[in-house]
Amino acid sequence: MNLSRSLRLFAHTQMLPILESGEETLVGGQAVMEGVMMRAPHSYCVAVRKASGEIITEEQPIHKVSEKYPLFKKPILRGLGTLGQAMTLGYKALKFSANAALDDAAADAGGSKVEGAKKPMEISSWVMTANLIFSLGFFIFLYKFVPLFLATQLGSVVPALSGRFATNMVDGVIRMAIFLTFLFLLSQLKDIRRVFEYHGAEHKVVFNFESGKAVTVENAQKFTTFHPRCGTSFLLVVMAISMVVYALVPVDGFAARFAVRILFLPLIAGLSYELIRFAAKRQGTMMGLLTAPGLWLQRITTKPPDDAETAVAICALEHAMALEKSQGGELVIA
Repeated sequence: MNLSRSLRLFAHTQMLPILESGEETLVGGQAVMEGVMMRAPHSYCVAVRKASGEIITEEQPIHKVSEKYPLFKKPILRGLGTLGQAMTLGYKALKFSANAALDDAAADAGGSKVEGAKKPMEISSWVMTANLIFSLGFFIFLYKFVPLFLATQLGSVVPALSGRFATNMVDGVIRMAIFLTFLFLLSQLKDIRRVFEYHGAEHKVVFNFESGKAVTVENAQKFTTFHPRCGTSFLLVVMAISMVVYALVPVDGFAARFAVRILFLPLIAGLSYELIRFAAKRQGTMMGLLTAPGLWLQRITTKPPDDAETAVAICALEHAMALEKSQGGELVIA
């Protein structure tokens, strides 16, 4: 796997929390390389369009974490269970789409495409694992270490910003600035823009499904690409909540504060999930304003899809729902 493909996979991995749906009612999904993953309460399907125009799919039944472990039905913990499963499925979908892209690249380079003549190229498990570890380390460095380091250094120069509350507020502002800058820079890449178009297709198709109208390309294209349960909204809420939580923890010193930022990640994620879940059901109210910044930011993370991209999202949804039905799954609020 060459450097350019490794960097491409790394960029997509960094986008996973942004592209993933936060809290589903019945269906939700995620954009991947040249495709979309859709999931129902007990089924999953990822559909990818290959360079030839063919749409390939991978589907499987899934079980909600709360069904296997009742403890994850409780507030805060249910968010961790849902988010953990969502990220696991998202990473699996990303691997499937990356393998499809790798196979297309091999074909362009003159690889054999005779059926049965050669096994399709795949990214090895160790490459995916290394990419995940590196991406996690990069996340901690960029969004935990760097903001706190800069806020601490600024506090040593400006005494008014050296207090516990001031340091944590400055840290939070720097973190958001880094996030927005990084997101904007990624959005300038042609490959990421394609993913944002598929992200828009996923949102349109989910809206179409939730409306009760027949799910078609024509109907889906009438809906907006901005969805309140998007991972973009979730991440902004995480950053806002973290500023408050960190300011309330009575610790001082760089090392102690950095440790808090690592150890409190699960708690902050769980709290943010509950707030997004609550606000998403109350659009049009004051609580619904919690999702407004995320909806504004989706002007970057979603782009209007063309009909072919929308068709891929519909294919993923139809396969997921067909599998749900074959299992006897009751299509109710998840």
